[in-house]
Amino acid sequence: MFRSKVFSVLRSINRNSYDIGHTKLLRNTLFSTNVLHGNSSDTSNVILNENLANTSQQAQTLDETIQESKTSTENAEVSTEASVGSNTSSFSTEPELDKLYKKLEIEVRGNDPAVLRSYGEFAVMVAGHLDITVGRHVAIRKPIFERLTLLKSIHVHKKHRVQYETRTYYRYVDLFNLTGSTADTYLEYIERNLPEGVAMKITKVELQTLPKTVEQAKSLQQ
Repeated sequence: MFRSKVFSVLRSINRNSYDIGHTKLLRNTLFSTNVLHGNSSDTSNVILNENLANTSQQAQTLDETIQESKTSTENAEVSTEASVGSNTSSFSTEPELDKLYKKLEIEVRGNDPAVLRSYGEFAVMVAGHLDITVGRHVAIRKPIFERLTLLKSIHVHKKHRVQYETRTYYRYVDLFNLTGSTADTYLEYIERNLPEGVAMKITKVELQTLPKTVEQAKSLQQ
């Protein structure tokens, strides 16, 4: 009798409403009904109804807690988005100013003077296309010699020696009154077309505003 009533109650429950928490609660109810069995059928029906009511209440509480957690996470996401928006608005108020260069000195060195001459003419031609004022475009008349003397034979021919010599040629190009963006594009273009065996050295002279302390001192002196 008792088993038939239990199975009839279980069949009436919809299977789609169960999840992992509901199955655990159902196991607890079945265990309690199996323990609290007796001779009378009325007491078993009352206990089963009470257990089912408890399971439904616990399922409702679980659903409420899940909904509350979802709403809390949504509120947290909204607050983070608002804080990020406020930070970006505070940082984007001040625009970045472009740099100003009074002078760019380009030094090119290599072992072949003809290659340096052609490369210097190329650099001047590129500066003319970008409307950059070109200053000096000169080369040192005499190269810089570096000699290395070695003994040909240490024991017998001590007076016989061999000399090795390297010659380094230099060329200079000066550019005046450039902005930071123009200087970057110009230098990137000429560095990409740098020939083999040629080294480059760039010296920049930047224009900057005076610090506030210096301005205050000048105003006090005046």
